[in-house]
Amino acid sequence: MKVAEQRAQLRELAVEDLQQRMKDLDDQVFRMRIQKSMGQTESANKMRPLRRERARIQTILREKGAGK
Repeated sequence: MKVAEQRAQLRELAVEDLQQRMKDLDDQVFRMRIQKSMGQTESANKMRPLRRERARIQTILREKGAGK
């Protein structure tokens, strides 16, 4: 999926859905960070897209005025 399509889909979601997605991404990033520290290198490649998606969601939440 292209970035523009992803942004458009995220903008269509409600604030509650975005906040829930953000919590899920936080959890995934946390788990991957633990896996990385334990030496499971396969998670290193997957962390960057998750962090970027989290940043996109955070930006959209701020645009909607529901940021922290």
